[in-house]
Amino acid sequence: METPTHIPAATLVLFDESAPGPARHLMLQRTETMRFAAGMLVFPGGRVEVDDHAIAASPTLARNAPDEADDSAARVAAIRETLEETGIAVAIRPALLPANIPAWRAALKSGGAFSALLSKSGHSLDLALLTPFSRWYPKHLQHRLFDTRFYAARREGEAEAVHDADEAAHLLWLTAKTALDDAATGTHRLMFPTARNLERLAAHPSLAALQTHVAATPWRVITPEPLEIDGAAHLRIPEDAGYPVTLGRP
Repeated sequence: METPTHIPAATLVLFDESAPGPARHLMLQRTETMRFAAGMLVFPGGRVEVDDHAIAASPTLARNAPDEADDSAARVAAIRETLEETGIAVAIRPALLPANIPAWRAALKSGGAFSALLSKSGHSLDLALLTPFSRWYPKHLQHRLFDTRFYAARREGEAEAVHDADEAAHLLWLTAKTALDDAATGTHRLMFPTARNLERLAAHPSLAALQTHVAATPWRVITPEPLEIDGAAHLRIPEDAGYPVTLGRP
């Protein structure tokens, strides 16, 4: 049997620290009609596209790009997908005016190239404003396998998050603990990677705390290991990757 090809993807965890206490994160409840993660509560994100690589390789469109080309392109994808899915613009310089966001979203939704939008308007992306904190590379049997890089960034501007009705039924700003509590009561459903990352975020509830934690934690690509416990399927991840919970149900 052929080894399945992983689809490069990127996810952005936004930190809203405008109020005292733990940061809130923007999450989407995916529509029940989606092929992947239908009805699940997820962070904004999606596939890395060819145009994302072109932006990342352009000194005029992307500043402070990391040395690894795939990392740079994934950061671009995280910014683009978050803008398209939620209307929140991050790491775009100069900052995108809220009044211009609907037109940019409409252009992206209709298949317009992000690179063309940036070039025409004279904007660029500051990729250093995204902090990489995780990369998930599952190998257990699924319909589609994603190689997903998770990034963190601070919420910018005053634009309100507005969901894309094709992909998301709702948008919610939640603390990591609230999202986990909602999942425990059945209010929302979480995929295994989302739950594990929320637990990590709950343990480091500000962007500065997460950045300090990431800097002190050895980098690991996370490949969950499937196993059976008392007749039930479970997944396990490495214990030295910075996650407080390493075992759970799929």
